[in-house]
Amino acid sequence: MSERRTKALQILSKMLPPEIFTQVKKEGPAAKFADEMSDLALNSVFEPLWTDDRLDLRTRSLITVAILVALRSEEELAIHVPAAIRNGATVAEIEQLIYQAAGYAGFPAASTARNVAAKALSAAGML
Repeated sequence: MSERRTKALQILSKMLPPEIFTQVKKEGPAAKFADEMSDLALNSVFEPLWTDDRLDLRTRSLITVAILVALRSEEELAIHVPAAIRNGATVAEIEQLIYQAAGYAGFPAASTARNVAAKALSAAGML
């Protein structure tokens, strides 16, 4: 395993809940269906981007959440909002990000993000 892959897996193990991390490691039920998704994510996103030290994990998380809000990617948002908190962002910063998105990504996207974030943070015991 390459040093970059090892670093990516270490970062992911800290930012993702265990049930999501097992999917990345190709364990559990998801390993039996479209199992190459993990490799695609690791090779094209997590290794080249999340292991790059030119931005800290908090900043990368806030950027990721903002993009997911704009894309209305509810499932990924539910994963990345708590991950952003684990990476050093605050609940207040996530709230401000969603308010800012209302002006630039539209109120419906921001409203959906608010609901998804509140549910995810509550489920993770962060709210």
